[in-house]
Amino acid sequence: MGAATGCVGAIFRLLLAHADRLRDAMIAWAHGHAVWGFLTVVGACAVATLVAAWMVREFSPHASGSGIPHVEAVLREEIRPAPFGLVPVKFFGGILAIGSGLALGREGPTVQMGAGIAVLAARACRLCWADSRVLLAAGAGAGLATAFNAPIAGLVFVLEELVQKFEHRVAVAALAALATAIPVARLLLGDAPDFHIGPLSYPGAESAPLFLTLGGIAGLLAVAYNRTLLATIAVRDRFAGLPIELRAGLIGASVGMLAWFAPELVGGGDQITQRALIGHESVGVLVFAFVIRFGLGTLSYAAGTPGGLFAPLLVLGAQSGLLFGMACHLAFPALSIEPEAFALVGMAALFTGIVRAPVTGIVLVAEMTGNVTMLLPMLGACFMAMLLPMLLGNAPIYDSLREHTLRLERKIRQR
Repeated sequence: MGAATGCVGAIFRLLLAHADRLRDAMIAWAHGHAVWGFLTVVGACAVATLVAAWMVREFSPHASGSGIPHVEAVLREEIRPAPFGLVPVKFFGGILAIGSGLALGREGPTVQMGAGIAVLAARACRLCWADSRVLLAAGAGAGLATAFNAPIAGLVFVLEELVQKFEHRVAVAALAALATAIPVARLLLGDAPDFHIGPLSYPGAESAPLFLTLGGIAGLLAVAYNRTLLATIAVRDRFAGLPIELRAGLIGASVGMLAWFAPELVGGGDQITQRALIGHESVGVLVFAFVIRFGLGTLSYAAGTPGGLFAPLLVLGAQSGLLFGMACHLAFPALSIEPEAFALVGMAALFTGIVRAPVTGIVLVAEMTGNVTMLLPMLGACFMAMLLPMLLGNAPIYDSLREHTLRLERKIRQR
């Protein structure tokens, strides 16, 4: 099961990278054909998104969105596991949606596909529900680990976010799944960290208040993002009379328009995160890109196609952290501040504020960047990023999305 998840997840990542290159090549070609080129880009993005939404509606409604809320609902026995048909819908629908330029992550589809593969294995072996639940959680963790080449984060994610307690059987099963998934994935993807960042100095005690402040800002941004995302979904649901394919196609067309003018701002966003981590951005460009990506992420999720939240959140966290680091560098020149360090910490802080899984966020960022010098600042920033949303009464995003998933399940049963 773990090896199958690693193989499927790695192929999914490779095909997404190929889709990104194909989209960029199409846009480059289209710029030489004026109006027809523009219409080609917009039309291609609209059609790809429309087809992805049609696949979800026609074959597997639970393949919509991240998939992590669905996995959590299954683990809590709130709904039944989806049929195995969800896996190909998530695979091909995710390639179409993310490849068309929607600001969605690969981890949600990979987590849900890992859980789907585990459900198939459990049924083939005729396991009882208690054993099937353990296998499902392990498969989901293997999916996250494969998506980000982060095995320890996959284990922590299972315990901290999916089951939200330490269970020995789940931990052992997750370790076994990870031990088989990651070697298989690395045969196809390599073993280098997803992001590269230069050496960073250990921060001094005098900079601790700055990292705590960054965490507070990340917490407020997290509240704003969660509310904006849920509001966007609510607006989409008000137009339930329109076919979901039409709604998704319109969103895809708008993303295609953005891709025509700024192709570097669309898609999952790994290249944007990488630029932020090396500090190769001006303040003006950063502010503009942050605002665009903030809105694009919520709009893309409302399309109802397969696609996750983690990768887009890491983009926003790196951008906001770098902006704050640049401001601190100008305001406190005597502190020898490295803005790139704030970008790295910002990734973990915003993730924590939105998802409320601080250990997962810290470990994930450390593994994805291969950097452990900023662990202490990340602890402080994540503390603030988690505290403020809790004080403001803002629910973790996956709790809110799980409630939406349960409402969707009730509607499906009523048909």
